[in-house]
Amino acid sequence: MSSKQKPLVVIIEDDRSLAASLADDLLTAGLSTQVFHKGATALKFVGESYVHLVLLDPSLPDLDGLAVLDTIRRMSHSPAVIFLSAQRDGKHVARALEAGADDFIGKPHHSEELVARVRAVLRRSETSGDSRLTGNAALGTDVFIFNGAEVHPERLEIVFAGNKSRKLGRKELGILYHLHANPGVIISRHSLIHAVWGVHADIRSRSLDQYIAKIRDAYAAYGKSLECLRTIHGIGYWYEPAPPAAEEKAARKGRRA
Repeated sequence: MSSKQKPLVVIIEDDRSLAASLADDLLTAGLSTQVFHKGATALKFVGESYVHLVLLDPSLPDLDGLAVLDTIRRMSHSPAVIFLSAQRDGKHVARALEAGADDFIGKPHHSEELVARVRAVLRRSETSGDSRLTGNAALGTDVFIFNGAEVHPERLEIVFAGNKSRKLGRKELGILYHLHANPGVIISRHSLIHAVWGVHADIRSRSLDQYIAKIRDAYAAYGKSLECLRTIHGIGYWYEPAPPAAEEKAARKGRRA
């Protein structure tokens, strides 16, 4: 992770008081946090954001903790997961670790131990080189130009003319990168979905169309059309960018503005 980037820890805990206390401890330790009290809303966020670690109470009001863990492990970027549970007997600990949890902390917990364990798991995750954002893009992917705007993978950000920036979701980044890497050819829906979501993705899902619409809306909000991105109905998409010199000139003009 970048030395300027604070690791993001998602806390999934239905006890609101405990969740607030956990967030305070981690914020004091220099980490960023996002708190959720239900599994479904947390999974949506984790699926759309670059999360470094999930602190998970397996006893949630809507989803089973092991099911939440299984869903996270199937994501193209799968953050580290620590279980935080009052069921601390050997059977429950073993089940969580065998299912793919990176660590297990029993309740009640000691704040100092929790922070130390979170940091230890984050160090292991960073050492393992887990910097992938989508199936085809990682934190280390170079900045690239897409229709006159600069796309910054490490910041999950797109910069338009006049240094006007907008945050990107991971899937939007992956789509832009795949289109950028394959100019002037028809890209099938199947190949685009597999590149971004992974080879096991559901190719029947309409999520791709929704993300393409979000990308078009983002450009429209900053006064730029995406006529260079054509939808080939029943097949996929065709990205025909302006000549490189024209795109670089547009980007330089944006930085000077």
